[in-house]
Amino acid sequence: MVPGNLTHVSGFLLLGFSEAPELQPLIFGVFLSMYLITVFGNLFIILAVSSDTHLHTPMYFFLSNLSFVDICFTSTTIPKMLWNIQTQNKVISYEGCITQMYFFALFVGLDDFLLTVMAYDRFVAICHPLHYTVIMSARLCGLLVLVSWVINVLHSFLQTLMVLRLSFGREVIIPHYFCELKQLVQLACSDTFLNDMVIYFATVLLGGAPLAGILYSYSRIVSSICGISSAQGKYKAFSTCASHLSVVSLFYCTCLGVYLSSAGTHSSHSSATASVMYTVVTPMLNPFIYSLRNKDIKRALKAFFRRTTIKTPVVLS
Repeated sequence: MVPGNLTHVSGFLLLGFSEAPELQPLIFGVFLSMYLITVFGNLFIILAVSSDTHLHTPMYFFLSNLSFVDICFTSTTIPKMLWNIQTQNKVISYEGCITQMYFFALFVGLDDFLLTVMAYDRFVAICHPLHYTVIMSARLCGLLVLVSWVINVLHSFLQTLMVLRLSFGREVIIPHYFCELKQLVQLACSDTFLNDMVIYFATVLLGGAPLAGILYSYSRIVSSICGISSAQGKYKAFSTCASHLSVVSLFYCTCLGVYLSSAGTHSSHSSATASVMYTVVTPMLNPFIYSLRNKDIKRALKAFFRRTTIKTPVVLS
């Protein structure tokens, strides 16, 4: 690869999953279906929470924010990949690649932070139930979400500035289906030591700290549940955080799987396939995990669709 100045970069080439023409319609259909399920599933969660006053609680406030972030998360990568398959053009412009990288880093960080905030909410609800309404006030909930946005916006902006200082060749082939930060840094022609250090420290601080917070919260939750005498009380306490624990496990296990996959193999297609788990599958499954066993969400959705049906005018022929 011939080094060149940033002004010489015309665009990047996204390899995607497979170059076989016969597989492109199948890939397009699968990812379009997954994307639509993700968008509508999370949109239904937002509609249910916003339309039912009984769901105007901290837990569902954080859940609606998580659903909004998941919609934005998948919309950062999947539409561009679908467009590339449809047009049979794998090129993404330099500006488009940097923009995609920025928003991807932003929303994956927000996912992590919101899961941590939700773990704290469950910790307060189970360990300090008598003080829950006082501690988890509307002001604190709004502040937690605002701080999560501010930190991740600044982090993504920093990482973007660090990438903008790098030089690339005239044509850069990205062995992925989207512009991922680590991939861009590895493909740069110039020295990336400073970029690697920033990525490392950001991973430790912004990835390790939320995980530590989640583990601490659930260690206290498990301790409190074990102290409950009745079996019915234990089941009720555990059921309040079972859905969130499932989503946390899915998110971190898939992220860990992607890391181990990329570290253990040099196959670009294997790494891209592994990334699908936390970039597409996890946001798609979140609405099902939170709604299938949640009577409040089901009731709110039924009431919403009932009101919508009643308000829809009937046109007589």
